[in-house]
Amino acid sequence: MASSAQDLGPVLDKDGVRLTVDDAIATVTLTNPAKRNAQSPALWRALTEAGRLLPGSVRVVVLRGEGKSFSAGLDRQMLTPEGIEGEPSFVDLARSDDAALDAAIAEYQEAFTWWRRSDIVSVAAVQGHAIGAGFQLALACDLRVVADDVQFAMRETSLGLVPDLTGTHPLVCLVGYARALEICATGRFVTAEESVNTGLANLAVPAADLDATVQDLAAALLAAPRDAVIETKTLLRGAQGRTYDEQRAAERAAQARRLRDLSGLGE
Repeated sequence: MASSAQDLGPVLDKDGVRLTVDDAIATVTLTNPAKRNAQSPALWRALTEAGRLLPGSVRVVVLRGEGKSFSAGLDRQMLTPEGIEGEPSFVDLARSDDAALDAAIAEYQEAFTWWRRSDIVSVAAVQGHAIGAGFQLALACDLRVVADDVQFAMRETSLGLVPDLTGTHPLVCLVGYARALEICATGRFVTAEESVNTGLANLAVPAADLDATVQDLAAALLAAPRDAVIETKTLLRGAQGRTYDEQRAAERAAQARRLRDLSGLGE
């Protein structure tokens, strides 16, 4: 039997992030359970690198966290005046000019953007706390399967900040403006039951069943032809930005590509 990339060891294993690849499924694991997978600029750079290292064979990316919490949010040391050694503190960032500050936040956001790529389907397996940056990382994925002990919370507003790691757009799309505002402004916890009822999560299962359930979902996602999934994801992701008639036209164009490809008439 041919060896998979996973048999050869992790593709990436640094700064609290491990990437393994098994044929068409990649797994990105947050690996600092002692700190409840707290996030830092180094972790964000590693997540960005993981996205760049994905082989072309990968169709599904699973995101998970080791330990009892998916991710409890920012490393609290980032909030101190001295910050994290080797990284700009919040005070340093505040003293930057507009262009430098914008560029710094944009670099952090890169860790949260590649999960939306049309050539992959990303699935977050979320247990325990998913707070702030942890909540936004789960929101970066296409699908979310949660354990029955999950607790989502957006705490940035409570700290005098705003959610700036790409989480506001998917949150509003999933639960609507009014509920998104209430969740962010109050910083309250969202339970597994509410997350499923509001569309924030696709499925909630007992914590012991989380990994197996996500594996089953990944296998189901691989059952359809890759190009059809890519076209469908692209159609759905663009739907909210189009009018009804524009979406009809997009459907026709996508189907024309599929029919020609299946008939051997594609370019």
